[in-house]
Amino acid sequence: MRYIPHRVFLAALLVTSSSSWAPILAQMHKVAKPEQVVRAVGVYEWTGDFAKPTASRLVPVSLFIEGKLEDAGVYIARPVPFALLSGNVYELQDAGIGKGFLDLAYAKHLQATTSTGDLAYDDGWFGYGTVKPLTAPRRATSSLKPSKTLPVLTSSNDSSRPHLTTKTGSDSTSSSTADQSKPAPNPDTTSTSTASTNDPDRPTMKRRSSDTDSTASSTGTTTASSSTPADDPDRPTMKRRDSSASTDSSTTQSGSTGTTTTGSTPADDPDRPTMTRRTPSDTTTTDSGSTGSTGSTTANDPPSSNDPDRPTLKRHTPEEAKKARNNTDSVTGTGSLNDDPNRPNLHRGKPTGAMTESDLPKLVGIPSNLHQMVAVSDAANRDVHPFALEWDDATQHAAILQKMQDMARAQLAAYAATPAKTATPAPKPTAKTTTPVHTHHPATPAPAPVPLLDEELKAYTLSYGGAATYIYSAHTAGTGAALRYVTIVAQADGLGDLKPAIQSVTDAAHLDRSPQMRFVDVVDAEASNRASLLFELRGQNSRQFGLYRVIASHSDQIFLTGTTD
Repeated sequence: MRYIPHRVFLAALLVTSSSSWAPILAQMHKVAKPEQVVRAVGVYEWTGDFAKPTASRLVPVSLFIEGKLEDAGVYIARPVPFALLSGNVYELQDAGIGKGFLDLAYAKHLQATTSTGDLAYDDGWFGYGTVKPLTAPRRATSSLKPSKTLPVLTSSNDSSRPHLTTKTGSDSTSSSTADQSKPAPNPDTTSTSTASTNDPDRPTMKRRSSDTDSTASSTGTTTASSSTPADDPDRPTMKRRDSSASTDSSTTQSGSTGTTTTGSTPADDPDRPTMTRRTPSDTTTTDSGSTGSTGSTTANDPPSSNDPDRPTLKRHTPEEAKKARNNTDSVTGTGSLNDDPNRPNLHRGKPTGAMTESDLPKLVGIPSNLHQMVAVSDAANRDVHPFALEWDDATQHAAILQKMQDMARAQLAAYAATPAKTATPAPKPTAKTTTPVHTHHPATPAPAPVPLLDEELKAYTLSYGGAATYIYSAHTAGTGAALRYVTIVAQADGLGDLKPAIQSVTDAAHLDRSPQMRFVDVVDAEASNRASLLFELRGQNSRQFGLYRVIASHSDQIFLTGTTD
């Protein structure tokens, strides 16, 4: 066995490896330019019917711009915030599905007139506009159905009706042979065998011979044929002129008499129009004006090539077209008609931009019949991403509801727990010998479960392939400190169990200390195909809106608006 030094072996290995890796190293990975996302999120509130609300408003929440979330209520307020500019369109969504469009008409900055009550919530910027429904999808065209009445083919013995027949090969051969053996028709024949002679006004086309053309040209008269009416002296004719006739015609036109005559025009009809084919020599003579200038205008003069407005069929290069535009005093275009701010537009009813407070009544305070919906405004059209999770059946819904109720009651019990009072010590008994008496104490019954009112349970999938997320909310009976609100957010793990991510409990008497978490909806605030939970944090006399991201049963507050207090 031959010994190979290690250095030589390693050098050969490096050469071989570098040659095999060359195509791989030559490949370049194209890095796409990051998308500039501008996306605003708000909460649309209204009372009454959604299609025709009695009062409505838009509360700005967040604005995702330059890769971060900003407060949409104060971002670039010069003087109106960027998210509330007139003409902005918001899509009203329900779990990612569009339900309508909100066209903003105007925005207004309100200041709370009182520190308590419903009017305390009317503080900050609000937008107002009209809701337009989504365009209805086109109905699917119905498939064609076979007719119940079948067509019936009937034959006719009428000889005047046209008949369609199929010619065989022998018929075609015999027909072509007969056509070849048939003598050529005479061009001077005034009629053909296929033309009907019963119609005197029927136009005919006749091939004129060279003898007939030369005779008509030399005499300067109009020869009537069987196809040309003889009683029409003003009928124009088309004649091919030779070079000698063209020279004579051009000389006559540029003569000193100032009259216009042609060799093909009868002398008794000076106004009769003619159409002639001019030779290059005629065009050169007429354009240059070398034969004399008489100031007369003839029908055969070509349009001037120096006329910039003369229409042509020539395809110019971009440089030629630009030069022509610069050399002419033509009217320059102003762009699209839609760019004209004074352009009149036709609308059904009053335009959105011209609406005022009388046309769009403002929503005041926090009424009891208030409805809320997520509103999203994006500069780009994006694919629809539904986030709602459908229940398999009623059994699954009941099982999840029972687990969420157990979590809610456990949180309510922990919130209501108080320290046990210290019992007063009993007096010592006197020294008497007594017979012990055993008394039976009944078992203390278990407390009845706390009734939960206005329960609401919703299920979502916050991302593609993500775990199921459940949001539960309810409240107890009573007033003041006895009225308690509970909100539970939980996610399912791989084993089917629910793990809580958010647990919130508060009472009506301490909302300023711990606000009530009112769930609005899920929303993709960053155009990342991942939804966040949008909550309203309602206090005693103020409120805020927050976005929460839940991943693996863990929640993070990623955004919080300023308070309206």
